[in-house]
Amino acid sequence: MTEPIKIGIIGGSGLYQMDALQDIEERTVTTPFGDPSDTFIIGTLDGTRVAFLPRHGRSHRFLPTELPFRANIYGFKRLGVEYLISASAVGSLRAEVKPVDLVIPDQFIDRTQQRISTFFGEGIIVHIAFGDPVCGQLSQILGDAVEHLALEGVDLHRGGTYVCMEGPAFSTKAESNLYRSWGASIIGMTNLQEAKLAREAEIAYATLALVTDYDCWHPDHDSVTVDMVIGNLHKNAVNAQKVIRETVHRLSVAPPVSEAHSALKLGLMTPLAQVPETTKTKLEAILAKYL
Repeated sequence: MTEPIKIGIIGGSGLYQMDALQDIEERTVTTPFGDPSDTFIIGTLDGTRVAFLPRHGRSHRFLPTELPFRANIYGFKRLGVEYLISASAVGSLRAEVKPVDLVIPDQFIDRTQQRISTFFGEGIIVHIAFGDPVCGQLSQILGDAVEHLALEGVDLHRGGTYVCMEGPAFSTKAESNLYRSWGASIIGMTNLQEAKLAREAEIAYATLALVTDYDCWHPDHDSVTVDMVIGNLHKNAVNAQKVIRETVHRLSVAPPVSEAHSALKLGLMTPLAQVPETTKTKLEAILAKYL
């Protein structure tokens, strides 16, 4: 039996590979929900085996709405992942959250309309607790890693609300100002579904949000060029790799027990004896310890 890989990494826009990975192999993982965004890149990071997946594929071929969220998370579950670090490019909704800053959000607002955000149905009902949508312990370790590195020109913002919009178009100014009035800090297009599905899969999940620019509410937004955004994406990718490497080291030394690891215990509403066998087989990787 293949040894479980306990730490997973999702790379967002600009982060399509981890340069420090060694002993690399590519692994195709089949899921009942179709193919993941790409093959999983399995490698060793300072002595720890990790699984890396570029969210949009290595050639950035998926729109946010097209992303195979369920296949991606189920694939990580099949590999044995217990901790999932998601690096994501975002826009800033606050003046103090500057381009190339790092944010570790602790809340989400869902503004998507066209996405499936659950593994369940087809004869099994589950209602997970999602009041705290990311793992507090993993977020703490992620933030500690950032502070330890003391990255030049980068401020860390612990906590904050991530607005997850449908895309692919960016916000109108009216929408951007509405989100600011709600107290949101950053805006992106991908992480809400990942967080929900990871919780259902009992995987501890945290977001490392990398600010590329200010959203359109900002008076200087119209002067932002593609070159500036690409430059920030490159800086963010370099910083993200440093932070992830340090976080993986800390996780390997002292992996926390997360509430996410038992998220289904109180959420299963349907007696498993009454769940159709086809559904139990489909969700075996998630339901295994309860069957």
